[in-house]
Amino acid sequence: MKKTLFLALTIVFATVGFAQTETDSIPKQLEEISVKANVRMIKNKNGNLKIEIANSIYKAVPNTVDLLAKLPGILISNDRESVALIGKGSPLIYIDNQKVGMNDLNSLSVDDIKTIEIINNPSAKYEADGKAVILITRKFSKKEGFQAVISETAAFKKKFNNYSGLNASFKSGQTEIKANFNYNHLNPWESNGMNYTIDSDNIVANYLVSGYTKRNQYVFGGSVFHRINEDDYWSVTVNNRSQKEDFNFDTHTFNESESETNSINTFGLSRENRHFLNSFANYNKKFKNSNALFFGGLQYSKYATASDLTSFNNYNNSQFNLFQKRNQDFDVSVFSARADFEKKFANDMKFEIGGLLASANANTGFDMTEFEQNRISGSEYELKEKNISGYSQLSGNLKKIAWMAGIRVENTKIDGNYNNDISPSVRKNYTNWFPKLQINIPVDSTKTLQLNYSKSIVRPNFSTTSQGMTYVNPYFAFASNINLDPTISDEISANFQYGDKSVKAGYSRSSGVVNYGFSYDSNLQFLTFKPENFKLESGYSLEFTLPFAKSFWSCSNSLNFYLSKIEDPRAVVNDVKPFAYYYSNHIFSFKKDLTFSLTGWGLTKQRQGVYEKNAFFIMDLGVSKTFFGNLSCTLSCNNLFRNTTYSENFNISQVQSQTKYYTDTYEYSIALKYTFGKMKESNGEREVDGTSRIR
Repeated sequence: MKKTLFLALTIVFATVGFAQTETDSIPKQLEEISVKANVRMIKNKNGNLKIEIANSIYKAVPNTVDLLAKLPGILISNDRESVALIGKGSPLIYIDNQKVGMNDLNSLSVDDIKTIEIINNPSAKYEADGKAVILITRKFSKKEGFQAVISETAAFKKKFNNYSGLNASFKSGQTEIKANFNYNHLNPWESNGMNYTIDSDNIVANYLVSGYTKRNQYVFGGSVFHRINEDDYWSVTVNNRSQKEDFNFDTHTFNESESETNSINTFGLSRENRHFLNSFANYNKKFKNSNALFFGGLQYSKYATASDLTSFNNYNNSQFNLFQKRNQDFDVSVFSARADFEKKFANDMKFEIGGLLASANANTGFDMTEFEQNRISGSEYELKEKNISGYSQLSGNLKKIAWMAGIRVENTKIDGNYNNDISPSVRKNYTNWFPKLQINIPVDSTKTLQLNYSKSIVRPNFSTTSQGMTYVNPYFAFASNINLDPTISDEISANFQYGDKSVKAGYSRSSGVVNYGFSYDSNLQFLTFKPENFKLESGYSLEFTLPFAKSFWSCSNSLNFYLSKIEDPRAVVNDVKPFAYYYSNHIFSFKKDLTFSLTGWGLTKQRQGVYEKNAFFIMDLGVSKTFFGNLSCTLSCNNLFRNTTYSENFNISQVQSQTKYYTDTYEYSIALKYTFGKMKESNGEREVDGTSRIR
């Protein structure tokens, strides 16, 4: 039934998208006028998507990570610790002019977001750390006065979750002050299981672990934006997130080897504190006489976590005995400074140059008592990284053809030391060049062909290069990897734009791509699952973006096809077959401020050489109504068909495994938002979009 319904929906959506003829194309001026009457939530231009958040049903989503999960092409990992773009891997994430990470997303209030852009062909102004960019632009008011929004969201999953928030802004003259506070009482559930065999030791094993977390989360932040004059401004922003959580897990394990067979029940009690702080200051100056622009920015971030775990084992239905006590802490601080300068010349020629200096220091402490082995161990690990980069970019027009050529160079130095080691455990010093090339060829007033080439790098997160380890049972643990190298990618693509529709074809090749693999200790019969650098990932893509709008109905449709191969000498590489990603979002805007939303997306079965993953389909529903102009209510149901199981099969380092991840994504919720205060028009104001310098 589900497959039949999905097939019917796909045919309807595709037919609607392709049925729009050339007569539906509207000149740019008319589009800008019509937007006021019927705002299209998702706009497509040259293969890049811009999503309206502030004036859409998306503003009712309680947190930024869940918001991203609803957007086209964005995939959130099962542990909610990373974000990926389908066909692109890990993207750069920017909030206004500053690069951020997952912790920043968890600390950003949805009420502060104006738009989100998915930029598939970023210029050399962005760091080279990613094939694509997710650009989040915050709201700043053009009016004076005070306004506040109180929000409350009750979400029902396996257990009840509650989100409460207050977001306020005050603007007087040229200065705007914003503040937000959120309290979230969360009870997430998570589970995963694995069946695996190790032929060398005749081991057949499986485990299933699940657990609940009780999490109290406090998020607060503030910012000051001051416009010096019509073109110049400075801003300061501080965001903080603090949370305490109790995590109890239960693991059932079966392990059979040549010497013995055990059925084990492992029970664990974990306590953890996390704190995250991010602050940045920006300054923008325009030189009118020379038609030039300068931007400078400083950023400081700090993340710290401390946890303690006590676990017990029950072998073969006997009794629970102490298995392990572990204390672990991790903290990382990052400081960066950037400067950008651009100058425009005659004939639409523009020259841009800039640089970035970043310094990071990460520390991991690890103390563990293993009662079954009567062993105590511990260590301290420190990682230092410095990154210096610069870029130069030139763009202009040659008759009707627009072009851009840029080059970015980045030098990275890394030193990693254990406290008991005389010489560094990790020492790296590498320099990379990253060219960017883009050509826009107009065919006529409604058609454009764009050609792109880019080289990029993805550096591993600091947490994945620490010495962290999480034991699931006496035979199996998840671990970090201090020896991870960056991934280097080359990509070429061509995008054909027809009105607001586009088709894009591309080829990419990535060396040293990071995926999870196994490390097996035959003496201890212990298996470690950790991130590793694989030799190569290469593939082709064909992507269709088909928006449509008529009267009260607007929709955005994406249908993408991929042929991707991951290979490594340690792994068994199986057949590679094409797979598809599909996304369809429908917004129905009725009178009396009533909005209905329907979103469906999924992936077909993926066979990528090393990995084989299952197919799935997700559908979300939402209804939003505004009362009295200042009270809104949104009812949502996410993952309507309850597709909550994801599988992954692979054979790496002579370990054959079938893994399943069980997610707590089926949810229905009610969200209330009340707005009070009044903003009034101020004389002589005009909106300044400081993020335009990096597009």
